[in-house]
Amino acid sequence: MHVKKGDEVVVTAGNERGKRGRVLRVVLDTGRLFVEGVNLRTKNLPKTTANPQGGVVDREMSIAASNVLLWSEKAGKGVRTKNVIEGGKKARVGIPCGTKFD
Repeated sequence: MHVKKGDEVVVTAGNERGKRGRVLRVVLDTGRLFVEGVNLRTKNLPKTTANPQGGVVDREMSIAASNVLLWSEKAGKGVRTKNVIEGGKKARVGIPCGTKFD
């Protein structure tokens, strides 16, 4: 997958287009990821001994990994990446700007 946990990404498609955030979690087998502050949904929490009031919270839901690009400060926008091998290690490099993400 072209993104990892902790990367800053920009959403390129859907209702959340243009929003930026950090990747919270990546689900490899489904090709989806959770981005901080993107695709928020309201969830009702049940009453438990730890949370006797219950309540309503906003949670991030997953979006398709194909709908995000890595954010490059150098380019000032989301960029596509390619994998290059440098010193025996694979690294992600932004195509238009040459920014190294690893």
